[in-house]
Amino acid sequence: MMRIFSVSGVAAVLLSGAFAVAQTATAPPKTWVDRDTGHRVFRVTDEPGSSGFYFNVNAYSPDGSIMVYTAPDGIHTMELATRKTRLLVPNPGSAESASPQERMRDGNHAIVVGRKTNSVFFSRMDAATHLQTIFKADLISGKVTKLATLPPRATISTVNADETLGAGVYTETEAGAQQEYGRGAARPGPLVQPEGKGAMMERRLATRIPVVLFTVDLNTGKVKQLFHSTDWIGHLLFSPVDPTLLMYCHEGPWHKVDRIWTIRTDGTHNELRHKRTMLMEIAGHEFWGQDGQTVWYDWQFPKGEDFWLAGFDISTNKRVAYHLQRDEWSIHFNVNQGATLFCGDGGDPGQVAHSQNGEWINLFHPEWRKNDDSLNEPTFWKPGVFHREKLVNMAHHNYRLEPNVRFSPDSKLIFFTSNMFGASYVFAVEVEKAAPGAADLESTPELAAKYAPAPTSTPADK
Repeated sequence: MMRIFSVSGVAAVLLSGAFAVAQTATAPPKTWVDRDTGHRVFRVTDEPGSSGFYFNVNAYSPDGSIMVYTAPDGIHTMELATRKTRLLVPNPGSAESASPQERMRDGNHAIVVGRKTNSVFFSRMDAATHLQTIFKADLISGKVTKLATLPPRATISTVNADETLGAGVYTETEAGAQQEYGRGAARPGPLVQPEGKGAMMERRLATRIPVVLFTVDLNTGKVKQLFHSTDWIGHLLFSPVDPTLLMYCHEGPWHKVDRIWTIRTDGTHNELRHKRTMLMEIAGHEFWGQDGQTVWYDWQFPKGEDFWLAGFDISTNKRVAYHLQRDEWSIHFNVNQGATLFCGDGGDPGQVAHSQNGEWINLFHPEWRKNDDSLNEPTFWKPGVFHREKLVNMAHHNYRLEPNVRFSPDSKLIFFTSNMFGASYVFAVEVEKAAPGAADLESTPELAAKYAPAPTSTPADK
């Protein structure tokens, strides 16, 4: 998915936050009821620097009983019923003098939790050859199995529904790799936006680096090239149900690219899935519905002015779109099983919506617009609207770190990552409001201010 980040500024925020936590007499609280929303919030991880997965990457075991997350010491599991955590795959030992960024680079990189077996897939770079090797670890026993070593400069970012293939991108030459997006930049965290993101994306789009979209057989290690391109290809995501269907993106500034595509694993049916029709229209941050039938995405018509969460049926191509107000827009959205509820992680004024009161974890109740005998055609989009319910006041969160919301399998919780206490932790908020009269009713920003300095807004460089 090509998310490589700048250490300048961002690392300073994260590391100074960790120092602030270390200086407090007690660890950050484990639970409270948000005074502004009436919903109970939990801090579900104890490791400073811990993080959930990217919003559209599966983090749950097939039966929904285990969630996987990462921390500086490796890949962890959490039993959802008990919230008991365990270090499943420790990171390899590194020199005591190594920086946090070096430890992250040389450690295990979680890819996705399998849809078929109790496995988390991860990669690790060989320090001598600089080649990435793919492994899987059993979520119960912890047994690690080596699967495949990738070609030079190759990584994979997704595994298909039957766990037979991984898919990724590699640059064709070392010279091209040296010009890649964020090349040489340190990574202070897996979900952190880079500084100068807009200008960096412009440069990468213009560079026209030769790349290959490929799959790798996780049983034999055989690599299959799907196509060569000088476009910027990334954001790969296999269907959660169809092992032969891969979604990918033409990356770049969203208003300059037709972004969302799908392709079959045999290289056929390479299809654009959303064709822009307006100047400055954008569509992105796409994700699969849990049934594998609908692809959802942030649609702005035009950029920064009118906001929708749109979706299309992968088999019929029928279109739907829910409308949002500016302050309801979120960096990422997600959906529960059955698409009866949606959620979003909000954004500060520096994001593309430039919202002035958008720093919330949001729950969205969808409602379709009823047809009042209006003209209708089979090709028309089905319109709807979101009704927002605020869940967590995120005013003390630094939005350089994207919260990346996701529902629990039973839709009772929404998980997200936050640095509100300085270092990042994984949190959960209950979808249902807490019972009245809670003794631990707290203002979330005021509570967080006891543990970390005030956050700074992200620059408007999107």
